[in-house]
Amino acid sequence: MAKITIIGAGSTSFGKQFMSDLLGRPALAGSTLALMDINQQNLDTMSALAAKMAKQVGSPIKIESTTDRRRAIDGADYIISIVLHNGPEVRINEYKIAMKYGVDQAVGCTTGPGGVMRSLRDIPLMLDMCKDIQELSPDGLFLHYANPTSIVPWALNVASPVKSIGMCHSVQGTAIEMAAHIGAPYEETSHWAAGVNHQAWFLKFEWNGRDAYPLLFEKMEDPEIYKKDMVRFELMRYFGYFVSESSYHNSEYVPYFRKNQETIARYAPKIGIHKDARDRWIPDAARRRRELELEACSQEPVKFLEGHEYTMDIINAIETNKPYRFNGNVMNTGLITNLPNNMCVEVPCLVDGLGVHPCYVGQLPLQCASLNMHRSAGDALAVKAALEGDPVAAEMAIALDPLTGAVCTLDQIRAMTKELLIADAPYLPQFKK
Repeated sequence: MAKITIIGAGSTSFGKQFMSDLLGRPALAGSTLALMDINQQNLDTMSALAAKMAKQVGSPIKIESTTDRRRAIDGADYIISIVLHNGPEVRINEYKIAMKYGVDQAVGCTTGPGGVMRSLRDIPLMLDMCKDIQELSPDGLFLHYANPTSIVPWALNVASPVKSIGMCHSVQGTAIEMAAHIGAPYEETSHWAAGVNHQAWFLKFEWNGRDAYPLLFEKMEDPEIYKKDMVRFELMRYFGYFVSESSYHNSEYVPYFRKNQETIARYAPKIGIHKDARDRWIPDAARRRRELELEACSQEPVKFLEGHEYTMDIINAIETNKPYRFNGNVMNTGLITNLPNNMCVEVPCLVDGLGVHPCYVGQLPLQCASLNMHRSAGDALAVKAALEGDPVAAEMAIALDPLTGAVCTLDQIRAMTKELLIADAPYLPQFKK
C-alpha cells in the first residue's frame, strides 16, 4: 500500500483534517502515514492524536513520525506539504513596510508586496523539498499548500522535474458559498471553474442541472446577501462571472476596492493583517494547539472533522482507479487557450489510476482572461526574482500589482521593495550569491 507523508504535520489548521480524511477512506486503511515536523512537541501531539484516531475507527494504518524530512520522504508515494514557513511575524513586518507607502493589503499572501515577498521566502524551501523527493522518491506526487499558489507551483515546475501540484481550497470553498447564496444544498450544485489561483472564474454554475447564474444575479440584489460578498458581487456585476476566493482577499487583487480608506470602508470593512494576526490568528492558533493536546491525551473520543479538502480524494482516486475531479494549479499546456502557455493556471483536473490529468478549458471570456493576464505578468517576474535572486525582477513584480500601482509612484515602489528585501534578507538565500 501507499506511503503518505505529511510535512508540517503539526499544523493546527490542516493536520487533524488530513488525518480525518485519510482514516475516513477504507481503501487507504493499509497505508503508511509518515508525519514530519521540525517541532518535536507539536509532532508528538499529532502522532498521539493519529494513533488514537486510528484505534478509535479500528484502522490498521501504520503511523511513523520523525523530525527528519529526508527520512519521511524516502520511498513516499505521496508527499503533502502544509508548512508555514518563517511564521506570522515576518508577514506582519512586511505588512507594516507596505503600509508606510500607502499599500493597505487585506491578506498579503497572493499578490502585491506581501505575496511577492512570501514567494521569495518560500520557494527556496519548496525547491529543497523537491530535491529530496527527486532523490528519494522520484515517482512520488508532491501536493503542496504554499501561497502564493500561482507563483510557487510555477517556480517548482520550471526548476524541478518532480510531479507537483499547487493545492488550494478556494474553488470548492467558493462553490459552497455560492450554493448558500442561492439557498441550494451544495451537493445539488455543480461547477466548472478556471483561471489563476484565487482568481478562477466560475464559467458554469448549475443547480440540479440548470443554470444557476440567473438566480445568483437575482440574489445579489438582496442587501443581506450582497453585503456578505460585496467585492465578488461587484466583480460579477461588471465582468459577468463569479470569482474564487473571499471578497476580503479579492479586494486586494484588483485596483478598485482598497486604494483609499473610503473604498476599504465601503467594500472590505475588516481590520488589516497586522492587527488581525495579533488579535486573531496567533491567539486562534494557540487555542487550537491546546485543544489538540487535550484531545490527544484525554479519554474522550476524538471528534473527526468533515471537510472538503481535495488531497485525500486525489490519493484515493489514484489508489482505487475511481475517477475524481478537482481544481489544481498546474502549468498551462494549451489548457486555457487565451492565456500564455507555460504559466501557472488553475483548472479542473481528472484523477484516476493513471494519475492526474489537467482538463482542457479553451478560451476564457475576454474580460476574465484580461484580469488573469495582469496577475500573471507580476507572477512571472516574481518567479524570475525567486529563482535568480533578481531584485529588479522583484521590484517590477510589485510594480505590476494592481493595488500597489493604484496608490504608489514608481519611486515609492522602488524604495518599498528595497526596504522589504533588506528586512527579509535573513530569509532570502538566493539573494546572497
